[in-house]
Amino acid sequence: MVEFKVVVNDTKNGKSHQVPVSGHHANSLIGKKIGDEVDGIFISLPGYKLQITGGTDKDGFPMRKDFPGMGRRRLLLTKGIGFNPKETGLRRKKSVRGNTINQNVVQINMRVTKYSSKPIDNLITSEKKEEGEKKEEKK
Repeated sequence: MVEFKVVVNDTKNGKSHQVPVSGHHANSLIGKKIGDEVDGIFISLPGYKLQITGGTDKDGFPMRKDFPGMGRRRLLLTKGIGFNPKETGLRRKKSVRGNTINQNVVQINMRVTKYSSKPIDNLITSEKKEEGEKKEEKK
């Protein structure tokens, strides 16, 4: 079963929230690309619209928007995601992942584009409380 850690960036408040996503909600994110808009219901944020801005795979390699597909490849980079040169003109071969989400992606970064009437803090804290209650019931 696929499980993602979704980092939701709230640009209005300047905060980021990490939300674990698994099950059929995680399966619905597979095949989406960087730049796609997703309904917030998949991340337990009903009423919100989120835009995918990036992510990393299981080995920590970043996703690049300009590299199509799901695979990982070594590209010659001059700047941007995956490589920050210390001097001008420096180029380096670095491994990066494509712009499409698949089962090997662990973390997905998202930005809020449309807000709901309920604040994100309330929705995420109520979800954490429900998970805590479920764990206590299992014990």
